[in-house]
Amino acid sequence: MDRPATRASGAMRCAALRGFTLIEVMVTVAIVAILATVAYPNYTDYIRRGHVQEAPANLMTFRARMEQYYQDHRSYGSGSTCGVAVPASPDAEYFSYACTLTNSGQAYTATATGTGGTVAGLSYSIDQKGTRSSACSGCAWNFGTEPDIWVLRKP
Repeated sequence: MDRPATRASGAMRCAALRGFTLIEVMVTVAIVAILATVAYPNYTDYIRRGHVQEAPANLMTFRARMEQYYQDHRSYGSGSTCGVAVPASPDAEYFSYACTLTNSGQAYTATATGTGGTVAGLSYSIDQKGTRSSACSGCAWNFGTEPDIWVLRKP
């Protein structure tokens, strides 16, 4: 009677030591791969949406400062230099900013251009009238025409 009990416990011990079968491992890898193909693009888009928020915030602040400058000087700047400095570090982490004067300093266009990483190819602009536009040249969101709004998420 001791022998059958020993054999049964020995068989259970062998089954416990075997581990996973190749099929079980392959099914697990397949499930993880499917989840990764769905999750990674959504995650990068989520990160991109967070980084994009910098440009509109800085451009709106810049526009308000330019309007204040205009009230004081009756011009947005002199020569080719805008009256207010464009946003710079630490506020400018993901975008580079530029300001262009037109119409003898009576008009301007401020532009934010993505500096790489998740925002590469994206650019946003605003002028003295508050007209907003977005552009995408080779960016991940790949919208074709320049809309008259700021695109803050994948269309």
